[in-house]
Order: sequence, then structure tokens, then C-alpha cells
Amino acid sequence: MSVAPRLKTYLDLVKFEHTVFALPFAYAGMLLASMTHNATGWPGLGVVVWVTVAMAAARTAAMGANRVIDRAIDARNPRTAGREVPAGKVSPAQAWALVAVSLIVMAFAAAQLNPLCLALLPLAVIFLIGYPYTKRFTWLCHAWLGVTDGAAAAGGYVAVTGHFAPTAWVLWVVVVFWMIGLDVIYATLDRDFDVKNGIKSIPARFGIPRALKIAAASHALTFGLLLLVGVVAGASVWYYLAAGAMGAILLYEHRIVNPDDLGRVNVAFFDANMWLALTMLAGVIVDVTWRTLT
Repeated sequence: MSVAPRLKTYLDLVKFEHTVFALPFAYAGMLLASMTHNATGWPGLGVVVWVTVAMAAARTAAMGANRVIDRAIDARNPRTAGREVPAGKVSPAQAWALVAVSLIVMAFAAAQLNPLCLALLPLAVIFLIGYPYTKRFTWLCHAWLGVTDGAAAAGGYVAVTGHFAPTAWVLWVVVVFWMIGLDVIYATLDRDFDVKNGIKSIPARFGIPRALKIAAASHALTFGLLLLVGVVAGASVWYYLAAGAMGAILLYEHRIVNPDDLGRVNVAFFDANMWLALTMLAGVIVDVTWRTLT
């Protein structure tokens, strides 16, 4: 196989396009931290580059590990049997090699930022690699994923300041509940398979109608926490306008998915949440620019 098709196979393996979920929150954390740290709203090109590298490497490692650890489960599920590892397009050894290289790149990027980023690396690796195992033991696996992805937002803040602060913690919790909601919605697609195969999830444990209510409650809390970010960070009206738009996106997400019609789950999962993440970043960019100029 030539280089281009092989590269596409690996990008498909790790769903590289889904990096758009957490990366904008990491950038938002950097920008808000810079307002506190140096009142400019700009963290510096070096920080932007190394946070981007660390984020891409972390997500690649997490998705690569997820795919190879879950290969037997994926092979039994008609929805996922065509994924790269169970379909034989990528061998388990190749997937693990990708994970190892990604973790090395992640460690190098963290070392370029500050001592706290590097010190937190072992804990980050535990969460990144541990997610696939949680679904074997607890329906709270969605929360593990939320905590893992939420670390990106807090990590963007810490990359600038070298320490945690209230804004970093609130950003982290925002992403925790946002990810719980969206992952529960996505898990409704596999509810019947999960029940038959002993896979733990909120839809498998509580059924699809109650699961969607739990997801809606999680996203309602997400919206409240987005407003709290503005309060803690001292944001301008521009941030709150973006938060209002994000609330509308979350509402739309739950309007297009219901227990009797799961046909638009992928739209709710990917399209809506992609726009939410980009709206968050756009709102923070306008907010910090406005505050810097005024």
C-alpha cells in the first residue's frame, strides 16, 4: 500500500477529524489563561504549537488504544466490524506501535511547556488508555471519557500559567458533562448489542428513553457551567453571546434525537458538537480580543 492510502487508513483508525471536539477547548483555555497571566490574550506561538502537538498525540494514542483493546468487541458488532483493526487493515501490533509513538510525542511536547504539564503526564496516560476497559465494569464509563477529554481544556490553561486556577477547573467540568451527554447519545446506537454482550453503558443500564433524559440533564448542566466560565474568567458580553449560541446547539441536538428515531444520532454527535466546540473557541477569541483592546 502506498503512503497516501496508508496514512488515510491510520487517520480513519483514530478518527482524526474528531480532534475538533477537545482541541478548541484547549485553545480556549490557553487564551483565557493568557488574559490572567499577561493580559494580552495571546499565549505565544510556542505554547500554541506544543499544545497542539500534545493534544493531537494524546488523542491519537487514546483512539489507537481504544481500537486495539476493543477489537474483539468491535468484530462482533455489525456497526463496528468494518473498523480498521477488526477488518485487518491495521494489525494490533501496528496499532500499538502508533500508540507508543504518540505517547512519546506527547511526552516530548509536555516537556516543552512547563514542569507541571510533564509531571501530570503519567496520570494522563492512565486516563487515555483506561477508557476502553471501563465499559467492561461500569456504566459510568461516559464520565471517565468526560474527565479524560476535560483535561484538555484545563491543560490548555495550565500550559500557559504552570498552575491550576478556578477557570481551569470550571472549563474541565464543562467538558466532563458535555462529553457525558454526547457519549450517552452516541451509545444509544449500540444499546441492544451492549445488553447482549455485557457491555456497560447508561443506555444499556437504564434504557434509551431514560438515557436520553440523562444526556439532556448533563447538557443542561453544561450550559450552566459555560455561563459560570464567563463569570469566573471575567468575560465580556461577547462570550455570553457565544454561550447562548452553544446552548441553542445543545437544544437542537436533543430535538433531533428521540427514543423512536435514532436516525440522526451521528448528526447530533459529530456535526452539532463540532459547531459547539468551534463556537466556544470563536466566542473566547472575540472576548479576549475585545477585553485586550478595551
